[in-house]
Amino acid sequence: MTSFDAVFQSSINNPEEFWAEAAKGITWYRWCDKVLDSSNPPFYKWFSGGKMNTCYNAVDRHVENGRADQTAIIYDSPVTDTIRKITYKELQGQVANFAGALQAQGVTKGDTVIIYMPMIPEAAVAMLACARIGAIHSVVFGGFAAHELAIRIDHAQPKLIITASGALEGAKKLAYKPLVDAAIEQSTHKVETVVLFQRDFITAEMTEGKDIDWQDFVKDAKPADCVELDATDPLYILYTSGTTGMPKGVLRDNGGHAVALHYTMKALYDINPGEVWWSASDVGWVVGHSYIVYAPLIYGATSVFYEGKPVGTPDAGAFWRVISEHKVKALFTAPTAFRAIKKEDPNGELYKKYDVSSFECLYLAGERTDPDTLNWAKDMLGVPVIDHWWQTETGWAIVGNCRGIEELPVKVGSPTKAMPGWDVQVVDNDCQPVPPNTEGNIVVKLPLPPGTLTTLWRNEERFVKSYMTNFPGYYETSDGGFMDEEGYVYVMGRMDDVINIAGHRLSTGAMEEVISAHPDVAECAVFGTHDTMKGQLPVGLFVLKAGVDRKEEDIKKELVQMVRDQIGPIACFRDSAQVARLPKTRSGKILRGTMRAIANNKEYNMPSTIDDPAILDEITETLKTIGYPKA
Repeated sequence: MTSFDAVFQSSINNPEEFWAEAAKGITWYRWCDKVLDSSNPPFYKWFSGGKMNTCYNAVDRHVENGRADQTAIIYDSPVTDTIRKITYKELQGQVANFAGALQAQGVTKGDTVIIYMPMIPEAAVAMLACARIGAIHSVVFGGFAAHELAIRIDHAQPKLIITASGALEGAKKLAYKPLVDAAIEQSTHKVETVVLFQRDFITAEMTEGKDIDWQDFVKDAKPADCVELDATDPLYILYTSGTTGMPKGVLRDNGGHAVALHYTMKALYDINPGEVWWSASDVGWVVGHSYIVYAPLIYGATSVFYEGKPVGTPDAGAFWRVISEHKVKALFTAPTAFRAIKKEDPNGELYKKYDVSSFECLYLAGERTDPDTLNWAKDMLGVPVIDHWWQTETGWAIVGNCRGIEELPVKVGSPTKAMPGWDVQVVDNDCQPVPPNTEGNIVVKLPLPPGTLTTLWRNEERFVKSYMTNFPGYYETSDGGFMDEEGYVYVMGRMDDVINIAGHRLSTGAMEEVISAHPDVAECAVFGTHDTMKGQLPVGLFVLKAGVDRKEEDIKKELVQMVRDQIGPIACFRDSAQVARLPKTRSGKILRGTMRAIANNKEYNMPSTIDDPAILDEITETLKTIGYPKA
């Protein structure tokens, strides 16, 4: 077996040869003139002159090469009590028809289309249909507020919008149509056509002359063939979550994206064609784009589309039921999902009810994985638990443990080593390398590998300013951390999550690791608050595991002692409080910046991605009980 280090060195020393070899995994209409075009840095181009089509690679070639009757998508929806399986052949028919219907509406190569959908297979059909004809899709998370959708309509300027009548959030029905109508009303760019998929449990009222029912839309459509595209043509725009004002539209190309995602399915996730892969995310986020829709289908695997939650649909055994029923080999989800399961079922009683013998590995990403959650999952599941780190901008993992090349020893707290193609370095604010085990700015030497953002939609200046200016020659991740002597990367959080206590820079992430190791704590958040004497001081909020019945004051004293013992008195960790829940985005990220603003009496914009705005009132009241904001 080839060693990981040999593969990695090859990718860094000979990137063009490395990615040309990886590119053999996808089907080209015409091979490129240049594997890497470096003529206009930092606007690097991969596979310039190459001709291909992402939809062909994700669907048609599998039909042609013997996978027509293999299941492409397993739709599992506990909220609607539905399980549906779609073969590659069936998917091809649905996508080709929908693409033909788009063409009949005048949608052509280079046009933009906004997709505002719940977690149903029709969302993938819409995405792939756009890719088939060279239209650029922009998926907006279903249920986003009308104002946020309006901002994206004005920025993307779509030819039409594709949506559904609604979704189920637990037992609550969420109607999408009023949100779409309000967004169109608020936007300057006028959308004249909305294609709507009616769901059984909620019917949208249609406006004649503007709204088209999905079934009517495709009824007489002439199936469309795949359009030959340049590898450098844009595939999609994805707006970074939590954006206020003018959003950042991450732009992904076709060729580099397909090559990188195809490469990672085996190299990182050790999935083979025909095996069942489950990414428990949403098509509205980057994980959904990369690892629910594109990567597994490009690779010829079977992808689970799950419309439900880790707990409550119906209980904390939901994930084990899906794995058992569909013979899932590997699961990719956010640590917050496992913290929720751990809180509800700390002893894994529900896990024991299911046959999960097919299950080989759990992958976690989306936020820092605290060691307690990682160890809990590993002990219960008895399989590797792999943390890996990436961003919306990067499209795939920057740092990970490549089980398909050589599984490396896990070091708790580290997502392991930089992935092939990623020249990760840690530098100080003057862009000078720092010694091992010294915290600094995590950056990536340019050029970035294929599959990453090529620019920002309609804003090249902001692309350069946001990512390429502070550390010339490098991509700025905005995350801080360190590397040890063996090259293991430790990501300690956003650089603004580093606090300065009396001149000492300390990571709130390190404090969270200590607190989350307390046997009664399910999850926690630590953030910095202003202090006139020391500059900043940390405050912690924690959620207890289900069934814990102890005095809050006793737990708080134990947490203070734990931080003192493991980080030192210099951390000055004194203030904490128990909360019923932490504010999060719908993708599971804890809103530390918002809590920091509340504790510091600063103005903040209501995050567009928050799962429940009412929780911020609860946090505000809790902080008052421990003296924040200070007078």
